[in-house]
Amino acid sequence: MEIFERMYEMSALGEIGQNPLSLVMLLLAFVILYLGIAKRYEPLLLVPIGFGVLLANFPGGNMFVTQATAENGIEHLTILEIAKEHGIMNMLYYSLIKTGLLPPLIFMGVGAMTDFGPLLRNLRLAFFGAAAQIGIFTIIFAAIAIGFAPKEAAALGIIGGADGPTAIYTAIILAPKLLGPIAIAAYSYMALVPVIIPLIVKFSVSKKELKINMKEQDRLYPSKVQIKNIKKVKVIFPIMIGTIVAILVPSSVPLVGLLLFGNLIKEIGKDTSRLFQAASETIMNTATIFLGLTVGATMTAETFIDSKTLMIIAGGFLAFAISILGGICAVKVYNLFSKKKINPLIGATGLSAVPMASRVANDIALKHDPSNHLLQYAMSSNISGVIGSAVAAGVLISILG
Repeated sequence: MEIFERMYEMSALGEIGQNPLSLVMLLLAFVILYLGIAKRYEPLLLVPIGFGVLLANFPGGNMFVTQATAENGIEHLTILEIAKEHGIMNMLYYSLIKTGLLPPLIFMGVGAMTDFGPLLRNLRLAFFGAAAQIGIFTIIFAAIAIGFAPKEAAALGIIGGADGPTAIYTAIILAPKLLGPIAIAAYSYMALVPVIIPLIVKFSVSKKELKINMKEQDRLYPSKVQIKNIKKVKVIFPIMIGTIVAILVPSSVPLVGLLLFGNLIKEIGKDTSRLFQAASETIMNTATIFLGLTVGATMTAETFIDSKTLMIIAGGFLAFAISILGGICAVKVYNLFSKKKINPLIGATGLSAVPMASRVANDIALKHDPSNHLLQYAMSSNISGVIGSAVAAGVLISILG
């Protein structure tokens, strides 16, 4: 019996009995893994996040992230002391996440994989990427009205930008205790873009508007400005925009700056091909793994199961929906004053979910007109949404950080 008692004490069964809510978190981890593996919703991030939740909620594993408080003083410990006293997951969290290192590195990889050509050829469409950020600020004010602290409201509202790294970066600085649910909400809704965009479009755009053919509009009303050397412009663009953003919104430089740097080394070509490969593959993949695992490890029963989590999930969906609707409404207003009409689906892609949002918009357009290929036009608004959400995050951090 003594042997059996020791075996029982050695196992996690006793701790699970004392904290049954850990079973709820383990179930949540299995659901996230199912969505990532079986449903293929954002698998590159949902799989690491889901497994991080598993690791954090195995009793006795000591793989959960301990939030810093005045009592534990964990932020004042060295990395070695954190690893020794609180485990390796805390070491990773406080050295890679809490410092804000990984989201900008992921942005660098995103920039290296992004082609700004569609944006440069259709600069007027970039304004709809800015209009789609309305969901961020609408939800911020609504969250403050129902009792969220301003910093927490800002971290919640940024979900409306549909950009996981930006949402995580903002939460790290403004509301680290809400990092887990904000990350889950952001990436879950990004994965559900193929469901959310058609839903909003169905109730806000007429069939006549969906049939607006962008190429036909270009033929009827050709642009007066033509780019003669697109390669040179692609090299100059990230340098120019990076400079402007750094002057106007310095706090957004960690995200926007590395996004544009990643794009620059891509566009230079052969001379920086090794840098491009490292940014888009090695560094990007490594950062994604550690980001997912450590964010998942913040999600224990104590930090995740409360009323704020439910409000974050609901608020995140509303932010998403309002952002999509804001872009659509901006196009409708534009069409009232312009001979050259724009398909409202362009406004619906003002989110940062590149290129998924553009592909969804293109598919919807083709269903109503098989000749209406608007992917390149949608990418213009979509890419500007990436920059717009990062700048919005910088503004919020400057004001509230």
